[in-house]
Amino acid sequence: MIKADIGLVGLAVMGENLVMNMESKGFSVAVFNRTTSKVKEFVEGRGRGRNIIGVSCLKELVDALEKPRKVMLMVKAGKPVDDFIAQLVPLLEAGDIILDGGNSHFTDTARRLEYVESHGLHYIGVGVSGGEEGALTGPSLMPGGSPAAWPVVKPILQAIAAQVDGQPCCDWVGEGGAGHFVKMVHNGIEYGDMQLIAEAYLLLRDLLGMAPDKMAGVFAEWNKGELDSYLIEITSDILAMKDEDGRPLIDKILDTAGQKGTGKWTAATALDEGVPLTLIAEAVFARYLSADKESRMRAAVVLAGQKPSFTGDKKAFAGRIRQALYASKIVSYTQGYLLMAEAAKTYGWHLNFGGIAMMWRGGCIIRSAFLGKIKEAYEDDPALGNLLLAPYFTKATAGALPAWREVAATALQEGIPLPAMTSALSYYDGLRSGRGGANLLQAQRDYFGAHTYERVDRERGHFFHTNWTGKGGDTAAGTYNA
Repeated sequence: MIKADIGLVGLAVMGENLVMNMESKGFSVAVFNRTTSKVKEFVEGRGRGRNIIGVSCLKELVDALEKPRKVMLMVKAGKPVDDFIAQLVPLLEAGDIILDGGNSHFTDTARRLEYVESHGLHYIGVGVSGGEEGALTGPSLMPGGSPAAWPVVKPILQAIAAQVDGQPCCDWVGEGGAGHFVKMVHNGIEYGDMQLIAEAYLLLRDLLGMAPDKMAGVFAEWNKGELDSYLIEITSDILAMKDEDGRPLIDKILDTAGQKGTGKWTAATALDEGVPLTLIAEAVFARYLSADKESRMRAAVVLAGQKPSFTGDKKAFAGRIRQALYASKIVSYTQGYLLMAEAAKTYGWHLNFGGIAMMWRGGCIIRSAFLGKIKEAYEDDPALGNLLLAPYFTKATAGALPAWREVAATALQEGIPLPAMTSALSYYDGLRSGRGGANLLQAQRDYFGAHTYERVDRERGHFFHTNWTGKGGDTAAGTYNA
C-alpha cells in the first residue's frame, strides 16, 4: 500500500481546503474526521480522483502514513486538541510529528509540546491565516515548537503557503508556543485594523454623509496607495455589494460584532507583559460595546448629544481620514511588535521580526504593502525597540499628524466614537512626552500606600518615601512598581 505524505484530522472547511491545497502541490494526504460520514462525503466529492486517502479511525490514519509520520490537527481549539493528542500519542513512534493548525492559545501549545516530547515525539503549533480562500490557495503559516521537526515538515508547509516574489509566506518562528503566539498577535493586529477601518467608514457615513457606493470608490482609491491591503480591498467590495432588492447590503447588517477570543488573548497577554497595547485593547472593547445593542438603543434616546454635521470640503476631509487611518495603523503594528519583543524575552524565543513581516505579506488577513516597510526597518536596525522610531515611520506619522489631529478633534466635537484612532494618537503623544504626568501618580501611591518614588535629581534605582501628612512615619512599603 502506498503511504501518504501527511495526515489531516478535521474536515471542516479549513481542513478540507488545506487538504486540497496539499494535494495540488503533489503531496498525498490521508484524512480523518470524527464524524466518519464526512470522510466518505469528502473523498467521493471534492476529493474524487485525487491523491487523498479516507480512513475510518486514527489507527488507520497512522498506518497510512510514511515515516516519520506527520499528523496535522484542524479541529476546534481547546479540549478537542487535547483529546486527539491523547489518542494519537500511543499510536505514534519516536520522531513522529503532531501539528496543530487551529487557533490554540500559545500557553496550551507550550504545555502540549512538553507532553508530546516526553513521549519521544515532536510537536508544532502552526498559526494559519488567510481564511477559507487562503487555506485553499496559499495561507500565511507561522510554525513553532520542536525545532527538530521543522526540517521534516518544511517542504510541505512552505509549498502550500502563499508565495510572494518567489518566497513562501512561511518560516520557522521559534521554540515552544512561539508560532501560535505570533498568530495571536497577528489576530490582535487584525482586530485593530478592522476597527480602524470601521471608524473610517463611520466618519465617511455619519460625518460626510457618503452613500455606500461612494464609500466603495473611496476605499478602492485608498487601496492604490500606502493603505494597499487585503482588508481595504474587501471593504470596497463589501460597500459595493447590493442585496436582492438592489439596495446596499451593508445597510441591512446588524451592527453587533462577534469575536473568537484571540484579540482578547492579545490584550490580556499585553497586560501580563506590561506592554501598552492600547489600540488593540480598544478594538476588543469596541466589539463588546457593539454586542450590547439593546443598551445602545436605549441610550440613543436618553443620552445627550448632537447629530453630526460637516460644512467643510468633504473630499479634502476624506483625504485626512485616509492619513489618520494610516498613522493609526502604524501604531497598531508598533504595539503588536512591542508585545512580541517583550514575550520573546519572557519565554526565551529568538524571533525574526523582519521575517515575521514577510510571513504576513501574502495569504493572511492583514497582508499589505505596508509590511515591506517593517521588514526594511528591522533590516536597517535589528535591535529596533519601537517601530515608530524607524526613519520611515517617524516621517510617515509626522506627515500625517496634522490630519490625524484634525480628524480626532472633529470626531470628538461631533460625537462620533473613534476609540481606536484616538487611542493611537494618545499613544503617539504619550510616547513623545519626555516628561509625562506619572510623577503625580507615583506621589499619590506613596502618599496613600508608602510605595516610594524615584527622583529626577538622583540616579535611577534609588527609591524615596515622604511622610506627606506628618503622621505616616518613615516606613516604606518596599513594593515599588515602575
